[in-house]
Amino acid sequence: MLKLIDRLNDAFGWLAAAAFVAVGAMITYEVIMRYVFLAPTIWAEEMSRFFQIWATYIAAAYVLRHRQLIAITILVNRLGPAGRRIADGFALLWILLFCGVAVFYGLDIMLESIRLGRATSTMLSVPQWMTEIAIPLGFTLLGLQALAELIRLPKNPPAVGEDHGEF
Repeated sequence: MLKLIDRLNDAFGWLAAAAFVAVGAMITYEVIMRYVFLAPTIWAEEMSRFFQIWATYIAAAYVLRHRQLIAITILVNRLGPAGRRIADGFALLWILLFCGVAVFYGLDIMLESIRLGRATSTMLSVPQWMTEIAIPLGFTLLGLQALAELIRLPKNPPAVGEDHGEF
């Protein structure tokens, strides 16, 4: 099951990377169309924002899997292997708790948007739930990866003296 979670989050990580490249391409296209040809688009700004929101949320689990989350390590680096394991376990539990809250409220907001028929206030009028669903999905993926890392923690404690990779 842990390998399945890893593979799933690796796939979403690559999808997020592709989405970030697409965001750059859309913004570049819009700038060229707007300032060179004086023909702005109605879709590039909103679609680039849409892709960026999705990419940000679905990339979080990939970042955790590869232990690249932002961390303040000044104290953790001074702990021994057992202390580092405890600190990592504590951080992973907090991530899991936060993910649970984010999924709960994210789903509630998304379902309310569906019920009320909310849409963006742009010419495209994209249904709001299409961006909001990225939150519960992204935090579900992050929670699954945090759980996988927590299960692995006793077998694979962090390396002593490593100055990156903390949660």
